[in-house]
Amino acid sequence: MPAPRISFEFFPPQTLDASFRLWETVQMLAPLKPNFVSVTYGAGGTTRELTHEAVTTIGDHYGLNVAAHLTCVDATRAETLAIAESYAQAGVTEIVALRGDAPKGEESFTAHPDGFASSVDLIEALAETGKFTIRVGAYPEAHPEAADMAANVAWLKRKIDAGASSAITQFFFEAESFFRFRDACEKAGIDAPIIPGILPIISWSGARRFAERCGTTVPDWLDKTFDKAIRDGREHLLATALATELCDDLIQGGVEDLHFYTLNRPHLTREICHALGLEPQVSLQNVA
Repeated sequence: MPAPRISFEFFPPQTLDASFRLWETVQMLAPLKPNFVSVTYGAGGTTRELTHEAVTTIGDHYGLNVAAHLTCVDATRAETLAIAESYAQAGVTEIVALRGDAPKGEESFTAHPDGFASSVDLIEALAETGKFTIRVGAYPEAHPEAADMAANVAWLKRKIDAGASSAITQFFFEAESFFRFRDACEKAGIDAPIIPGILPIISWSGARRFAERCGTTVPDWLDKTFDKAIRDGREHLLATALATELCDDLIQGGVEDLHFYTLNRPHLTREICHALGLEPQVSLQNVA
């Protein structure tokens, strides 16, 4: 069975230490030749300039295909489209278009009076420019604000119909969660690629908190397994084995692309890719 295409998500640094960690992450993972990498946008647009800087630097210095996250939060339509245009001028042709999280201190998203009301509106405007390949987010389990899974699927279809060409899912812990969602999307007439998002579990307590915030189901067996592994000092070994098994199950089920949420901590992601048979590729000019 052929190796999957892979992609990685990074986030822009807000401190000097975080900056070193980002560039270490990019240097370590770039030789795996990802199909693309994405750079996130902070809640409330708080990392707008940092995201732009990281996107352009990664593209210029590492030759990677970079997809810039862009959200609707706390900006007018004109401001948001100006950011998109600045990406186009910098040679960035991929955007991950998202509604975005509410600014810190606010419980829910509220559209800017002169801004985009939803991700669908943003996607339509980006598509009209004809300058971008547009990726979007998807929830294989119910979005915290969605009524049910059917609403999730219907909303994704609206985003694809608005001009998106593929979707990247929120992370999940069991392959069946993704397969159920993929089947429901196919039944709804969605034929765009849906790329499963994989979260290497660097810290179980952190991953669990993240899961609770975004509506990801935490199976009972996983709690018990990690509790035992933490007691035995085998958390890292377990995380590697579980993520590799999840990826393998997805590949066996026909998945051709995997998107890793690296959290700017590259070692576990690299180990998982290695276990899947993906090896670094060193270009000849770097071997002299």
